[in-house]
Amino acid sequence: MSLPRKSAGIAVVITIILAGCAVVPVPKTGLGFGAAESRWVASTLAGMTLEEKIGQLIGCRYTGAFFPEDSDALASLKDLIVRSKIGGLAIFLGDAYETAHLNNELQSLARVPLLIGSDFERGAGTQITGATLYPTLMAVGATGSEEIAYQMGRATAEEGRALGVHMTYAPVVDVNINPDNPIINTRAIGEDPEMVSRLAEAFIRGCQEHGMLATAKHFPGHGDTDQDSHSVLPTIAAGRDRLDRVELYPFRKAIEAGVGAIMVSHLSVPALDPTPNLPSSLSSAILTGLLRKTMGFRGLIVTDAMEMGGVTSLFSPTEAALRAILAGVDMVLLPLEPAKVVEFLVDAAKRGTLPMSRVDESVGRILEAKARIGLHRQRLVDIGALPRKLGSKIRQKEARTAFEKAATLVKNEGGLLPLAPGGRKITVLSLSSDAADYFAGRTFGEAVRKKAPGTPVLYADANTGTETLDEVYFKASEADVVLCAVFSSLRAWKGSVGLDPRHVDLIRILAAEGRTVVVVNFGSPYLLKSFPEVAGYLCLYRNTTQAQDVAARVLFGEIPVTGKLPVSLPGLYPAGRGIVLEKRK
Repeated sequence: MSLPRKSAGIAVVITIILAGCAVVPVPKTGLGFGAAESRWVASTLAGMTLEEKIGQLIGCRYTGAFFPEDSDALASLKDLIVRSKIGGLAIFLGDAYETAHLNNELQSLARVPLLIGSDFERGAGTQITGATLYPTLMAVGATGSEEIAYQMGRATAEEGRALGVHMTYAPVVDVNINPDNPIINTRAIGEDPEMVSRLAEAFIRGCQEHGMLATAKHFPGHGDTDQDSHSVLPTIAAGRDRLDRVELYPFRKAIEAGVGAIMVSHLSVPALDPTPNLPSSLSSAILTGLLRKTMGFRGLIVTDAMEMGGVTSLFSPTEAALRAILAGVDMVLLPLEPAKVVEFLVDAAKRGTLPMSRVDESVGRILEAKARIGLHRQRLVDIGALPRKLGSKIRQKEARTAFEKAATLVKNEGGLLPLAPGGRKITVLSLSSDAADYFAGRTFGEAVRKKAPGTPVLYADANTGTETLDEVYFKASEADVVLCAVFSSLRAWKGSVGLDPRHVDLIRILAAEGRTVVVVNFGSPYLLKSFPEVAGYLCLYRNTTQAQDVAARVLFGEIPVTGKLPVSLPGLYPAGRGIVLEKRK
């Protein structure tokens, strides 16, 4: 395709972009970029209107659900593609067939292929029903296995690409050094920058060698805060030396590994930019100065969701988007009122407030990313191939192994575990600190009952009244061994992963009265600080049916236990703690 005549200024910008492309360490990623890709990027950029260029800088949320032909939601989504000419989408939840079909339909509407991403932090099954679900990254940290991290990245890529998703907003490379972190916590690999980097690099290789862009997040590091940036603007108070040793270290390693993208968070980091109330996502000093110039990153910079309180509490959607792009962001993800944001940015470019050189630079990177994953050649997926590519027995076995090897036995007084079927009288307490989550531990309770028939299983959640909790206490006090399964979800805007104080009191009273209490934790490992006197403590790191089944098998000695804590439990146990148990013979 011959290039249309454009101004010398645009030609210079294209030359700069393509020169930059050649520096990216392609051999480490498996995302190809050769002469054909260079020509496509150059010709596409040269032929785009201003509106098309601005649209490329925006990524919007959607759901992979079934939509009737006359659905208003579907019409609005199509309008963003056709009229606002957005360049990207981010999918949150969906079913396999609906997602793939919808992705094909939306791609067919776009003149330039859409870059579709998702938070596949635990594999494609994190968001899409039918795909394989892996444990949390902290559970992967508990295994210490690069092989498992690589397998997880590979499965994420292969299944995601089969669905028409090209980019995962993973891995989380935050170093979780704050036990009270309400939003990173078990999403992080651990507290040791070296281990975080080692396992993240393996995930990145597995992902990008199989055709999907990986994203290291949340730059410059969200691991040392007790606030959720979905609600407020947290401050990272560490000095530059600590930031270099801890927070920034995994990002440098990810860049060396050729990671395709970095997601920047909404954090105030005075040691990097002292401007008051300025999120890192809008900071030129942090994005252009540190990430681009000092750290040498040449891939895509994308924002964390621009609908989060860490930015919306301070700036309007339009001003935030403009500031982010001026600071060095390539793609603004999930802005509120995206059509208005596009219109505002087009006007800013016409007025000169947003330099075209800045726009062309980012559009060039976005087009390059699309070319690297082959969207210039093929943007649609084969829906008929989904049964062969999603949730296979091989993938399920890999995920199962990861769940099993992650199980971490932190405490086992008197060699209590493994339990012997038909031994002491057991009662199961399932205690969820979330509302409307009464049967959170149903799978765990049923699995224990299969091994110890007749075991009472008692449930309580945050809505359970005091009288019911009193009944739970009296029934549990009749047992020789009380298995307390505790649940507290980690989710945006919640503000805490702590337990219901009434549930903590119940566990402590049972332990104080001489009952043998084993806490089985399906969430943050730091929760042991609430009841250090219990006889046993087992960590699974996430509430899933797989984790609940594995926990029951561990308790009765059906599988060996080898996991190690990837974080320290202050005042109790160091990182690396993990009691090894052999399988019961």
